Amino acid sequence: MKYQGHLKKMGISAETEDAQYQIRLDDQLISLNEKLGQPIRIEYLGDIHCQACGRQSKKSFAQGYCYPCFSRLAQCDTCIMSPEKCHFDKGTCREPKWGEEFCMQDHIVYLANSSGIKVGITRHSQIPTRWLDQGAMQAMPIARVATRQLSGLLEVIFKQHVADKTNWRTLLKQDAQDLDLAAKRDELFELCHEEIEELQGHYGLQAVQLIYDAQPQAFKYPVTQYPTKVSSFNLDKDPVAQGTLMGIKGQYLILDTGVINLRKYTSYLVSIEC
Repeated sequence: MKYQGHLKKMGISAETEDAQYQIRLDDQLISLNEKLGQPIRIEYLGDIHCQACGRQSKKSFAQGYCYPCFSRLAQCDTCIMSPEKCHFDKGTCREPKWGEEFCMQDHIVYLANSSGIKVGITRHSQIPTRWLDQGAMQAMPIARVATRQLSGLLEVIFKQHVADKTNWRTLLKQDAQDLDLAAKRDELFELCHEEIEELQGHYGLQAVQLIYDAQPQAFKYPVTQYPTKVSSFNLDKDPVAQGTLMGIKGQYLILDTGVINLRKYTSYLVSIEC
């Protein structure tokens, strides 16, 4: 079948043994798991429309925004990528109402194992979606904090000892080996106890709560074959990505001809045959 629309981040659920995926094109949903082993063709049709205002744009900023929205919206500010730089308390938030709703709420600091162990943060309401988006094989919360800024400050402490990025090439070459996340959590708590206590002393014990008893969650992804060498499609340089669908992991499609990160092309107008 042939579909057309603007790409959005893939929908993922973990209600079955393997994560279940859907490509989202505007309001259309294309179930992907059943397409494994079948040919798929994605063609960029040359238009990008901002996911916030709908304005046509020659280039996508921050995965799906036009430049005016990228410059104006709080969700595109630098503190989204570096939460410890939050400036809400200085009265300079681009959109204070948005900041109240999305940043001034509980966040989770977690450990995940995708291409190896990493520390990350997410809103409490985004578990386990955030872990699935990253292609994590295992994940576990290790702290609950009162604001997004606090999650960033705690992440900065932990990432002195553990990575905060996923190696996407390693992610797409193999399943990660099981790790003892609880042991790593305990190790981090011990290594960082002075800095954690300082943070708790400044903001309060209720604002920075360590989680000692969480159990790791495990996830499986629909992959029939991993590539031995990872090469990625770039729709900005070559508008067509096609091949046989061999797997789906994180926000990537794994084809026998290369891989493509669909989230990167949010707001691109594409046609898909599958």
